[in-house]
Amino acid sequence: MKRIYLFAVIVFIFTSGRSQSSLQTGLAFHTVSSANSFPVSFNIQDSNSNDLNRTGDYALVAGGSKGIGYAIAEALARRGYNLILIARHLDSLNSAKNKLEYEYHVHVEVLVYDLSFDNAATDIAKWCTDRNIPLKMLCNVAGFGGAKDYLSLPLDSLRYMINLNVGSAMALTLTLLPLLEKNAPSFILNVGSMAGFAPIPVKNLYSATKSAVVFFSYSLSYQLKEKNISVSVLCPGPVFTKPEIVEDTKKKLGWFGSLMAVPPEKVGEIAVSETLDHKMVIVPGTVSKITAFLIRLLPRQMIVNIYGKAGDKK
Repeated sequence: MKRIYLFAVIVFIFTSGRSQSSLQTGLAFHTVSSANSFPVSFNIQDSNSNDLNRTGDYALVAGGSKGIGYAIAEALARRGYNLILIARHLDSLNSAKNKLEYEYHVHVEVLVYDLSFDNAATDIAKWCTDRNIPLKMLCNVAGFGGAKDYLSLPLDSLRYMINLNVGSAMALTLTLLPLLEKNAPSFILNVGSMAGFAPIPVKNLYSATKSAVVFFSYSLSYQLKEKNISVSVLCPGPVFTKPEIVEDTKKKLGWFGSLMAVPPEKVGEIAVSETLDHKMVIVPGTVSKITAFLIRLLPRQMIVNIYGKAGDKK
């Protein structure tokens, strides 16, 4: 057991410097000020029901224009799913739409929404319900993280983190549940993080929100079992979604960072494959699996102390 503890300490020290911002989609990597946020949610592209492709099932990917969200969308398109992609920026959505439709010959709808707003989920659900979308999978990917956290961010950014990381997943799941139940067997894929397995002082609120996503997914899986709706939660470690993330990871973690990292394309493929196999907790990569096991094995106070001391070494 002492050897396990020693190995865990080494793993934590190596991994603690990692910015968790790599775990989410491209819409999540900046500090948000309420003054710069959309005053309301809205959608730009609004297709009539007659325009939708009725020959296949649909998957909705919230945060599906970049990063892990796009990788999940691509894995779904590879399997023939038509897609509804949601993000805040129309240009990145259209880019994703054009590429996916060209390469995989599926139909892709794009909706522009800031998912942190209260009305976003109800508007999106109404849009889908009015068109009787044959929705088979909901992927809650959108999230907000970064190098700064609780004591380093303004209050509006912290509220944004909670609303996006937890609130959007909760709201979209609840409002789209009637469609998922109607088209059962169906699937829900929530994106958490390995940070959700541990209290991390330097990532205080982020790890707390991702822990909420993990526990929400566990409970929801039990609640929806009789409705034939399978729930999974993706908890990745480092993912190289942007060049600056690659540089930062290699600078802080060296060879171990590269060893632990999993390419976003592989993360997306693993996430979709294991969701369709009804796996509850999905941790891509062998090294990440071992690390996640050790994180959950050790006492919480030990984890806090290890992460806290590693964070103080910046």
